[in-house]
Amino acid sequence: MIRDRMFLKVSSWKKVLRFGCKGKLSSQFIGSYETVERIGPVTYRLALSSELEKIHNVFHVSMLRRYRSDLSHVISSYVIEHV
Repeated sequence: MIRDRMFLKVSSWKKVLRFGCKGKLSSQFIGSYETVERIGPVTYRLALSSELEKIHNVFHVSMLRRYRSDLSHVISSYVIEHV
């Protein structure tokens, strides 16, 4: 799992306070962030972005979801311009 990319789970009240998102359709995960180090059997250190520098960068696996790269998830700019 080292060097894999992960999404980070955000609790509902922190979404509003830190990320300005609220409501049913707000995202539950942010990221993706690279896994830097395995700390223990169920904890990992992530390379967080500079906007999250005040957050401790070690997380339990229950707070992470693996990012799987899939080109079908990418929307081309042509489609967006012509909708």
